[in-house]
Amino acid sequence: MQRVELPWPPKELSPNSRAHWRKRHAAAKMMRRSAHILGMEAKLRAPAEGDIVIHLTLHPPVKRGHDRDNGLARCKSLLDGIADALRVNDKRFKPTAEFADTVDGGCVVLEIMNP
Repeated sequence: MQRVELPWPPKELSPNSRAHWRKRHAAAKMMRRSAHILGMEAKLRAPAEGDIVIHLTLHPPVKRGHDRDNGLARCKSLLDGIADALRVNDKRFKPTAEFADTVDGGCVVLEIMNP
């Protein structure tokens, strides 16, 4: 199993956000770039073919009820950046997500499961 810790996606990336498209675009671009760099630094590797099983553990910055679907959708730019780092099409990803304890500032722990 390979693991990398990624930053918590900003509120503009939530599907429930009413942010202006320009703010949403800037946030998505920043998160994608951050995930790409962190993925490269972690030297992540993917199998040559087949599905890539990814598990996301979401550590929100605040303790309140969170929607799992919204949490996964909020991580779309992070998954795109990891796909860039792995040099694969993100359609190969089979992601799952779960919420865990809060941490200061929040984070997303991404694990690539070995086949």
